[in-house]
Amino acid sequence: MWLLRLRMSDEEGRVLRSRRSNYKAFVPPVNEDAVRRAEDNRAVKAASNGLLNLEHVINRKVELRRKAELLKSELVKDVDIHFNEFVNNFIEECTVLESTSATPPLHSENLEKDGHKVRGLRPPPEHGKLFVSRRSLLDELFEVNHIRTIYHMFIALLILFILSTLVVDCIDEGRLVLEFDLLVYAFGNIPIVISTWLCMFLTTLIIPYGLFSTWARGYRASSHRNIRCLFFGFFYMMFQMLGLGFIPTYIVIQYNLPPASRFIIILEQVRLIMKAHSFVRENVPRVFTFTKEKTSIVPVPQVTQYLYFLFAPTLIYRDNYPRNPSIRWGYVATKFSQVMGCLFYAYYVFVRLCIPLFRNISQEPFSLRVLVLCIFNSILPGVLILFLAFFAFLHCWLNAFAEMLRFADRMFYKDWWNSTSFANYYRTWNVVVHDWLYYYAYRDFLWFFGRKFKAAAMLSVFTVSAVVHEYALAICFGFFYPVLFILFMCFGMLFNFILHDRRKGPIWNVIMWTSLFLGQGVLLCLYSQEWYAQRQCPVNNPTFLDFVKPRSWTCRLHFEN
Repeated sequence: MWLLRLRMSDEEGRVLRSRRSNYKAFVPPVNEDAVRRAEDNRAVKAASNGLLNLEHVINRKVELRRKAELLKSELVKDVDIHFNEFVNNFIEECTVLESTSATPPLHSENLEKDGHKVRGLRPPPEHGKLFVSRRSLLDELFEVNHIRTIYHMFIALLILFILSTLVVDCIDEGRLVLEFDLLVYAFGNIPIVISTWLCMFLTTLIIPYGLFSTWARGYRASSHRNIRCLFFGFFYMMFQMLGLGFIPTYIVIQYNLPPASRFIIILEQVRLIMKAHSFVRENVPRVFTFTKEKTSIVPVPQVTQYLYFLFAPTLIYRDNYPRNPSIRWGYVATKFSQVMGCLFYAYYVFVRLCIPLFRNISQEPFSLRVLVLCIFNSILPGVLILFLAFFAFLHCWLNAFAEMLRFADRMFYKDWWNSTSFANYYRTWNVVVHDWLYYYAYRDFLWFFGRKFKAAAMLSVFTVSAVVHEYALAICFGFFYPVLFILFMCFGMLFNFILHDRRKGPIWNVIMWTSLFLGQGVLLCLYSQEWYAQRQCPVNNPTFLDFVKPRSWTCRLHFEN
């Protein structure tokens, strides 16, 4: 039975195979090569499209990653700048809160009844300025390519000044003139300047420290403390007025030093007076506190601490400052080279923009048109000199000394260019001097007279600053012409109350810059006119009125006659 079934299955298999062979015989023939070629083309096309799409995706990802890295770096820098500003403001506010919380609130009746008690509640020195480790703002901004491009633009302008001067000299003289006679004249008599500075520095190092140390070590055991204070205070004031005040000024006038040499001596004179005052002001309250305590250690700083303070780029004394771990000598060399570059920049500004404008202006008949044109033509060189003075001294010079001394607090200025009020501009333009005026002029005035006289305290600070600025200009230029004093006391005080801190918005920044530009033009125009008038119209036997009255007012009449 099973053999029969096996045979039947074999027959059915043969029948099916024969049917398949007959079906293949009736199907029309197909070009197998064409089919194979089409399949290969589709495969290659799909592969190539896949490679192109993959390459495009990879390039797009790389580009997006590069953009993300740039945005990340800019965002980090922006956040770092704002964070540093927030930390600085927070530290200052905490310092103010600590100083106010250290003294209990007093009512006006108590202030009037017991003035001596108010003076006894003077905040100790440690509640003053707090030094922290931070970089200068321009050092941070120059890491941004957009800001550094502005720096490159000023370098390009210097190159153009140099080229124009060389070309004009070649045309006029037929040769290259590289004498720099203006710089040689302005910085003349350098040996006298160096010897005068050495005398000022050594006396400031020895006399204030010696007087304070002798007074402090015997103050507790003294039975006549008031007389002791008056005695040492008298000698200290005599040193401030005669040793640092009168003698350097006498040397400047007696030897008839040129302007830049005078500026070096007068500015160092003012700096050392402010340094000596800060040292005494910060340490005297510590001695008073020492007499009330049972400790036997007299709080007299070491002479090395005082010596470091005399060189440090600050006017606020502290026994210790935040220090950097090392000195970057390449950074120091860069800053000093930038100072030299600014000096040559100022030289070319005077040679190309100022001297041709003012050389013969005193011989021209006076008219309102001449004055207005002189002021507006002086705006560009005046603004350039302002920028150069700021960059050379407040950034390069102070940072170079800070780096050599490893002085870590580099906030010598703030973002004064963003100010929307003159009140903010005065606080941020020169932080070093502002701190001294705030702690030793403004706050001490309020401590002595009471907090009801804030307007009087502000007026006194403006007066002190205006008088010192005008004194420096009068001695350095050799004539008295109180243009800066009038601008400072009249327009400066007026703008300080009109353009106050509540003024916000871009329009107020534009107004501030416009006023600043116009003020620089007025200063440069009037002082330059007076400079040339003093030389072109000398007075043989000058009286006191001749020293006070501006020569430029009458010099034109002299040429007309």
